[in-house]
Amino acid sequence: NGEPPAVDVAVDPLEGTRLTALGMPNAISVVAVAERGTMFFPGAAVYMDKIAGGPEVFDVLDIEAPPAENVRRVAKAKGVEASGVSVVVLDRDRHVELIKALREAGAKVFLITDGDVAPSIAAAQEGTGVDLLMGVGGTPEGVISAAALKCLGGGMQGKLWPRTPEERQTILDQGYDLDRVLSTDDLVAGQDVFVAATGVTTGALLKGVRYTEAGAVTDSLVMRSRSGTFRRIEAHHAFEKLMKFSRIKYR
Repeated sequence: NGEPPAVDVAVDPLEGTRLTALGMPNAISVVAVAERGTMFFPGAAVYMDKIAGGPEVFDVLDIEAPPAENVRRVAKAKGVEASGVSVVVLDRDRHVELIKALREAGAKVFLITDGDVAPSIAAAQEGTGVDLLMGVGGTPEGVISAAALKCLGGGMQGKLWPRTPEERQTILDQGYDLDRVLSTDDLVAGQDVFVAATGVTTGALLKGVRYTEAGAVTDSLVMRSRSGTFRRIEAHHAFEKLMKFSRIKYR
């Protein structure tokens, strides 16, 4: 009828501001779109505990199980030893015990300073060297990660994680269940989900922006859950032509 579809949108225009400022890897720009009313709204729950993996392993994950048990299950599902399981964790004081438990279980632990959407997606991509993402990170980022994993055949679980007693009470007052394990479908219930991510700095998932004499080259992933299609796009941007119809001064 000529009307645009009603949708939910989750966007992080720069996931990894500090990564970008310091020239560190894995900063991306990402947007997810799904049918209206199908994306989880976190209210005051800014953070959530997460565990995410790819198609081979997501159905054996249990966020309420000890880290060592999840490592054992993933190793069995992949047909490798525990030492062959690679887990990405945000380098935060709150993760000291998690990191210790993962290392004692024999897993390889990769610590990152910021940005857990890229490693969540990487866990569902072959050749990235990432099997799992574990630990507490942003809830909005968890929704974006769930959208991407739904497109790629992976999955995740999450539990809301209040930072203070006051935040806990606010979340409870808003009607959220802090004991509930949120599945991929709880976070993004839509069946026609689109996700696009572009690398800002080079990482395991995407190449960063590269500048040329003519302009810039970008590396992106575009995916859709309904078809299961994901495309890798290398785009070449000619600044002189872009500036003829854009108000942005590229040079």
